[in-house]
Amino acid sequence: MLSRHFLRSKVLQTIYASKTDPVDIIVAEKNFKQGIARLNDLGTLQLAALVHLAEIAGVVLEENQHKFLPSEEDLNPILRLPENIFIRRLADNYDLRRHCDDCRVNWSGVEYDEAFRQAFAQLSQLPEYKQYLATEPSFETDQAFALNVFKFIINFEPLCDLLYPQSLFWEDDYDQIAQYNFMMLKALDDTLDEATAIPLVHDTRNQKDVEAFDFAHRLLLATIRCGKEVEDMIRRNLNGWEYDRVAFMDVLLLNMAVAELTEFPSIPERVSVDEYIELAKEFSAERSKLFINGILSKFVIELRSAGRIRKSGRGLYDPDLDSDDNPYNEQ
Repeated sequence: MLSRHFLRSKVLQTIYASKTDPVDIIVAEKNFKQGIARLNDLGTLQLAALVHLAEIAGVVLEENQHKFLPSEEDLNPILRLPENIFIRRLADNYDLRRHCDDCRVNWSGVEYDEAFRQAFAQLSQLPEYKQYLATEPSFETDQAFALNVFKFIINFEPLCDLLYPQSLFWEDDYDQIAQYNFMMLKALDDTLDEATAIPLVHDTRNQKDVEAFDFAHRLLLATIRCGKEVEDMIRRNLNGWEYDRVAFMDVLLLNMAVAELTEFPSIPERVSVDEYIELAKEFSAERSKLFINGILSKFVIELRSAGRIRKSGRGLYDPDLDSDDNPYNEQ
């Protein structure tokens, strides 16, 4: 399941990439939904890369047997990777095969095969690979090595260079999706077979995924709607600064923060404020986190006084979280 922090970043990227002012809600909504769908393509490609590398390894080892002057090792290859129990079960899994069929891109093509051959050539020289060849086949042993192979192929630069240009934000999303896939693969056990559910990065079969997407979708629409209001709030709180000097990314982060503070009663104020400070660290200038922190502390007080922040349930004030010295509390 995608974290809310990651989904907030996708909302931020969607609006930032918009070419219109004001933002066209219909276009932004369409681009956001397509962006989330493409994350499933990226996640599926990463999993398929593990399977494809094992297949290419089998092709290369067979080709080596037909060299003009094959070595003893060429003539008697150890087929541990092509016959890896964990990877073979993954390759035979119905869910993964269906995800690959639905994926809008795949690993077929001469340029991809050449990159996978290079990857296997490097992998086969690693001490870990040679140690693996000496082990007895078992699900546990093969899964452990497959996880190492997954990390290797995910970080193989020639493949990354071929993949990143296929979608605008895939380079930014790549590590997050890889971490999700790694933990999913690690959680699989010896019951893995053709019928095992292999979840997508965003899986509509999972209610928590549906709820997370709904949160991000609502946040996108609320952020676009509150743009003019937040611009006025920023102007009132700049203390001598010109509005035109404020970075567009910072304005957008403040728009999102106000939308979340006012439209999501179950999210505590402190959680929202901390999230946008973190997003400022990731996506804006070095000092932006200080600017966002200071402006949001004023916004919270202003919105509270106007009765715009109404929290309930988990979003209610919690003395264990909101201490007396919290700058976002009224004094």
